[in-house]
Amino acid sequence: MDDSSAILQRLFLLHPKEIDLSLDRLLPLLEKLGHPERKLGPVFHIAGTNGKGSTTAFLRAMLEASGRTVHVYTSPHLVTFHERIRIGRPGGGAYVSEAELVETLTAIERLNDGAPITHFEITTAAALVLFATHPADVTLLEVGLGGRFDATNVIDTPEVSVITSISMDHEKFFGDSLDRIAWEKAGIIKRGRPVVSAPQVPEVMAVIEHEAARGRAPLFVGNRDWVAHAERGRLVFQDEDGLLDLPAPRLPGRHQFINAGNAVAALRRSTLGVPTSAIEAGLQSVDWPARMQRLAAGALVEKAPHDAEIWLDGGHNPGAGAVIAEAFADLEERVPRPLYLIAGMLQTKDPVGFFRPFAGLAAHVFTVPIASSAVGRDPGELAEAARAAGLEAEPQADVATALAVLSRLLPPGTTPRILICGSLYLAGDVLQANGTPPK
Repeated sequence: MDDSSAILQRLFLLHPKEIDLSLDRLLPLLEKLGHPERKLGPVFHIAGTNGKGSTTAFLRAMLEASGRTVHVYTSPHLVTFHERIRIGRPGGGAYVSEAELVETLTAIERLNDGAPITHFEITTAAALVLFATHPADVTLLEVGLGGRFDATNVIDTPEVSVITSISMDHEKFFGDSLDRIAWEKAGIIKRGRPVVSAPQVPEVMAVIEHEAARGRAPLFVGNRDWVAHAERGRLVFQDEDGLLDLPAPRLPGRHQFINAGNAVAALRRSTLGVPTSAIEAGLQSVDWPARMQRLAAGALVEKAPHDAEIWLDGGHNPGAGAVIAEAFADLEERVPRPLYLIAGMLQTKDPVGFFRPFAGLAAHVFTVPIASSAVGRDPGELAEAARAAGLEAEPQADVATALAVLSRLLPPGTTPRILICGSLYLAGDVLQANGTPPK
């Protein structure tokens, strides 16, 4: 029998385009499968440009702390496809097993019978079948791309629709209009169902408000209907139901206070009655790899300069660049250290926009290729983009080489802060090479 990698590669060939946003292929397949999407119980559906994964991670941690079993569907994966499908179990979920993934994909492939369908659509169908087969208390579905025509948008009555920060990204598919991108993301809003949104710029907020009003969906917006901010090392959250004095999120960065607040607001608008004690526990136990992740040990860490701080983040658009740079500016203020970037990016991203917030903050940028992607940007070209953003930059063969070069260049006694960044594909390559894959 084929392993899951062989099956996924074969399924990839069923449609000539990797991304073709439509529900016309998936809905007939779900009907053949007996509509697993209707057998999931309460569903939180999460869309946005930045913060989807972190917000989903906060929701999972808080719900599991309340004793719920929680299914989670996210994308992309970092090291293995199995990371995309977490099966909820008492005491905490686990990634789908190879045997069960193979069995499910094989059955769906047979039923689909060679009909054109994208990779993401058929793997979303697999996740829905697996979730329906293993009943859980809650399901968290993270949108893959956009929202309105994304394969996850087959849920008619979500418990809550959650929208994270929206900014420019994926212009290839949605154009360079912010209101058009917001319209795509707001497509997860369903008639009469609660919508919780992070704070948005006015242009985006206008679209979300219009779509919610059109669907008579109760809308709860950050900095208007709920507020989350840092105060004396704590997270203070307030909405119409009162004020919560909570621990700071375990995930580093000022932006995580907003993502955590969005998750808290979503739970408080749900019918699940999650207690404050579970929210507190979730904030302290949450884990989300490759989002301001500190690498303390591993094969790559051993190649770095002695006592270097090494961080990993997969953010890849200008909005992500801004919040990551802000987080490192805060670190610099508390514990000054020279910051060096090791960056790899895809050709579809805006590298100058990503790098610009680091001007004046990062001492140097080493640009590297992305081994796991056929559309990685050439390191020489990426170095030019970093220089255009006001940074000193030079290309290197790979992350290990960049670490070795940095070790030789540093003055004796210098303790650097290193950020490996620019792509989730690069982050996955790093975690695999370091021997610290997600669990």
